[in-house]
Order: sequence, then structure tokens, then C-alpha cells
Amino acid sequence: MSRRPWKPDKKAVLQVLWNLFLLSFGSTLCAVCINGILIPQHFFGAGFTGLALVIHYLVPSLPVAMLYFILNIPVFCLGWVYVGRRFFFYSIAGMSIFTCAMLFIHFGVPVHDKILSAILGGIITGVGAGVILKSLGSSGGLDILSVMLLKLFSIRIGTTILAFNSIVLAAGAILFSLEGALYTLIFIYVSSYMINLVVSGLSKRKAAFIISSQWRRISDEIIAKIGRTVTIIGGRGGYTGSERQLLYVVISFSELSRLKQLIRGVDPDVFMVVSDTLEVMGQRIGNQPHW
Repeated sequence: MSRRPWKPDKKAVLQVLWNLFLLSFGSTLCAVCINGILIPQHFFGAGFTGLALVIHYLVPSLPVAMLYFILNIPVFCLGWVYVGRRFFFYSIAGMSIFTCAMLFIHFGVPVHDKILSAILGGIITGVGAGVILKSLGSSGGLDILSVMLLKLFSIRIGTTILAFNSIVLAAGAILFSLEGALYTLIFIYVSSYMINLVVSGLSKRKAAFIISSQWRRISDEIIAKIGRTVTIIGGRGGYTGSERQLLYVVISFSELSRLKQLIRGVDPDVFMVVSDTLEVMGQRIGNQPHW
């Protein structure tokens, strides 16, 4: 009985290639910033890259790429236990690509003013890091450590990143110069803003609370025209004491203008509150972490 030849899943192969492209493109941008801006300007960086730069400035014979790779070894050994396998292997690939990019991509960025360099470096790194985070992995380092601390001790990822970067900046200020640490602080702020813009962007989720006498029609319109489910919550007006129905819906940022236009068309006197969401879990609207 003949067996059918094995054929790889085309969709799975394309997904792997797409994620490797994101990791490679993001790592290239970050490497350009490190070798073209941070090192020439004697800035520090964020995360394990910042720690590697501090060590490199102390011992210039040690390349930043090699230091970054060595710092990641114990983190990945521990990360095998605490993070998902897919995220782990993509992060191994991301860390390897990032290390190679730092080794081989060397060209100067023609900006000499330190403040402009910090801003430009933040933009380049923020876009690069954001692209990496759009993949199913990371470039290793502080990302893996943050996930481990979250799962072990419920320490929020932002808290870990802030604490680690504060230590790196303090070490740089003490060992080298306060001015360099302050320029690096500008760099970190700009890069953080750009990361949020790239990762969240127009896909950021919004939660809307809607109170209207036309709640039934509004609910039907949201389901039919926007394609989002609506939760109906019973309530009572605090002043009038009358029965009220509160609609709750989670949408993407790009759908917000359509939602407002739709609701105003049904009830011009509607009362609506829109708020940001930290994390949403769900098949269609969710943005839960992939690690």
C-alpha cells in the first residue's frame, strides 16, 4: 500500500517565513541604531542591550553582540520552563538574528547633535522593536525575563522593564556621565512611544458603555453593521430611579468612528463613555499575549 508523499502546510510555512521576516527587519533597524547612533554618541540603551553597552564601554575589547548573546544564555535556559514553546523558539531565532545583525551591520548615521540623535535613535529602535513584537517571538533578553517574573511572581511586565532600565541608567550615570544617562532617557521615552504606536496602532481595543432609550435598536445595529457582539446590563438611574439598560461593547480603534456615527444616527441624545483596554481575550477581538 503506497503512502502519500508528505506535503508541508503552505499556511504554516508562510507564517514561519513572515515571522522570520519581521524578526529580521526589526533586528536590522535596532542594529543600525546601536552601531550607528548609540555607540558613536556613547549613549546607553534599554534592557539587555543597555547592560551590554555599559559593559562594552568598560571593556571596549568585548563586542556588544557577543555580550548580548552571553547575557541571554541563562535567561533562555530558565525561559524553557516558563514560556510557551512557540514563543521560546521564535525568540531563539530572534535573538540569533539580532546578534548577527549587530555583528555585521555597521554604518554611521549622519546626525551629530546629541538630542537629535537620541530622538532619531528612539524612532528607529521603537519601530524595530515594535516590528519584532508584532511577530510570534522576541529578540530575547528582557522580554523573556519579564514573562518569567510575571508568571512566577505576578510582577507586571512594565514594572520589570522600568526597574531594569532604571538600574542600567543609574549604572551609566555613576560609571560614565549623568548627561549620557539623560540623553538615553530621551531615547528610551521616544522608543517606548514608537513601540506602542507600532504594536497597538489602529488595532488598539476600546471599550464602550452606551446608555440610550433606543438601546435595543442600537444593539441590533452594532451586531448587524459592525459585527461585534453586545452585552446588555440592567441598571437603574441614580436620580430618576427609572430602569435603564447599559450596552457594553469592545471594538478596535479603527471601528470607533463608525460606532459613534451609527449611534448618533439612532439616538442623537445618547450617553456614551469610551475607554482604553489593557488586554482583551477572545477569538475575534482579543489581543492576549502569545507567549
